[in-house]
Amino acid sequence: MLFKLALLSLKDRKNSVLLSVLAMTVSIVVLIGIEHIRQQTKANFANTISGVDLIVGARTSSMNLLLYSVFRIGNPTNNIRWDTYQAIANSKQVKWAIPISLGDSHKGFRVMGTTPEYFDFFSYGQKHGLTFKAGARFNHVFDVVLGADVANKLGYRLGDKITLAHGIGATSFSHHSANPFTVSGILARTGTPVDQTLHVSLQSIEAIHSSGPQTVQLSEALSLKDVQDDPSLQPKTITAFMVGLQSKMAIFQFQRRVNEYASEPIVAILPGVALSELWQMMGMLENTLLLISVLVFIAASFGVSAMLLTSIRERRHEINLLRMIGAPAYFLFLLIQVEALLITLLSCGLGLSLLSTCLWLFGDELVSQFGLNIAANLLTLNTLYVTMATMIASVLIAIIPSLTGYRHAKQLNN
Repeated sequence: MLFKLALLSLKDRKNSVLLSVLAMTVSIVVLIGIEHIRQQTKANFANTISGVDLIVGARTSSMNLLLYSVFRIGNPTNNIRWDTYQAIANSKQVKWAIPISLGDSHKGFRVMGTTPEYFDFFSYGQKHGLTFKAGARFNHVFDVVLGADVANKLGYRLGDKITLAHGIGATSFSHHSANPFTVSGILARTGTPVDQTLHVSLQSIEAIHSSGPQTVQLSEALSLKDVQDDPSLQPKTITAFMVGLQSKMAIFQFQRRVNEYASEPIVAILPGVALSELWQMMGMLENTLLLISVLVFIAASFGVSAMLLTSIRERRHEINLLRMIGAPAYFLFLLIQVEALLITLLSCGLGLSLLSTCLWLFGDELVSQFGLNIAANLLTLNTLYVTMATMIASVLIAIIPSLTGYRHAKQLNN
């Protein structure tokens, strides 16, 4: 009877209730939206790279090494000699090693030189390997494999010719036009910086930067196997390299060995630890957004409370009638609490539906524009906790009009 009476009472004041529901819905969309995106972004952030035990680069901070080697942000303080890479990669403790060479770009997207083994050993998320949406890895000197975002934004397909540019700016006046590259493969979307990267061979990086005439004479159809032993196309330096070890137990021992490498000042970092440190640095922004969303919800809750408080003056006839039929004073207290709960419950349902629909409609846009792979499914334990917290908060804030109604009913009794 209490819920039925609360529904009828809210229906009788549908205009003011509708405005309160709309305000509460917006606040819940903001609150749950920010929290959901925060959790999804944190998960995506942590899943940017997996299966890599160490990242080795020139001696610098772990943040800087992580940013330019994984996120393609910034530049290295120095490069690593090729013989240093070979000495470490040939160690008995190393299972595999992937070299990385950065420095070129194409229309604002970074170009990464590496080896074909990159597509075998690099993984992200829960050790998901790279897969091809179309084509295959580079097998010829001037083949290029595109990330999903590069292909989508620039409209490239298999067989298209592209020209790389020196430097990482969106606009460059130094193009390697003498050696166009052919798109040999397009990777499936990963939701990581891989989507915004062009992948080429180390030999092609050396070829386009060589000042000798041999560069111009190289054929596009020349296989990588044909030039692997060509000393003129062997890199002299690389930017960094990723390492997978035979045994996880040897990670810290091997890291110490790399950090104490005598021939060259280099450093090895654990990508998982560096990712955690980088996320902690973003904690202030994360907490600020969460605080803003909580304040928006509190403001909307006080709006509902004010509406209920104002309605008490308009409901004197209803209160008198309830008292005449023998309803106790606390009944009116519970009635107002149930009304506040119903408003919040309806707002939560509308807010979750609206947010889920928006994420479903604009999910691809979030991935392409911001690299955020946000799931449209809001049925998570974290969302349940936030929803329960909003229900409890609305009940607590509704105590003010509920007590006012209770006192008014007590006065009528006297």
